[in-house]
Amino acid sequence: MKIIILSILFIQFGGSLKAQQRDGYIIHDEERPQPLIIKPGISGPSSPPPSDAIVLFGGKDLSEWRSWSSSNSETDPAEWSIENDYFIVKKNTSGIQTIKHFGDIQLHIEWSAPREIQGQGQGRGNSGVFFMTIYEVQILDSYDNTTYPDGQAAAIYGQYPPAVNVSSPPGTWQNYDIVFYRPRFDNKGNLMKPSYLTVFHNGVIVHHNRELMGPTTHKVRTPYSLHPDRLPLSLQNHGNPVRFRNVWVRELE
Repeated sequence: MKIIILSILFIQFGGSLKAQQRDGYIIHDEERPQPLIIKPGISGPSSPPPSDAIVLFGGKDLSEWRSWSSSNSETDPAEWSIENDYFIVKKNTSGIQTIKHFGDIQLHIEWSAPREIQGQGQGRGNSGVFFMTIYEVQILDSYDNTTYPDGQAAAIYGQYPPAVNVSSPPGTWQNYDIVFYRPRFDNKGNLMKPSYLTVFHNGVIVHHNRELMGPTTHKVRTPYSLHPDRLPLSLQNHGNPVRFRNVWVRELE
């Protein structure tokens, strides 16, 4: 049933995905149309990962993660807190990144913005998941919280808003299912093929095979530059106590 629902949503919103323009807007353009707000049609408890998944957090420890600011994966563990079956961003620490390095992957991650609402716009429930520590899908409390469209929940940060806003109320668990394909470079460092992202937010497709313009940045767009074929997956500490659980990846290369 879940596959059928996702297929229907893909057909229903495919037009709005194609309608978004690659060019014509500056980063964080306030004149950009806000995505239509809809309610997700899929909810419920976590599902177990598939048998070939690499489980990055299964509810017990952060042994698969280290400090993002660290260069030593053996001696500088992740400092975020573990409570019940989830982990939570801890103040005055760095972001975290995986010890393992990845290229093309399918990612499943569940997250929850703080139930107690503090701040507004980018100051409310802010975090982000970074593929290869370079390409960000935004995490934000975008439930009744307006910000620049390319910075709301499920946006490819600074580049593309989601096709629709599928955010659930703060304090509730939400999920991303993301397919990421890394960029390809030739042996001289020239870009041969850009990076692509497909993103489902709470079961609704909000980006379909979206071609990235380059690294995601806050102010100035920068072009692709040569980097390794495999790099860590990272989670951002933006100062808000965002929670995470049931994190796994499948390698696609």
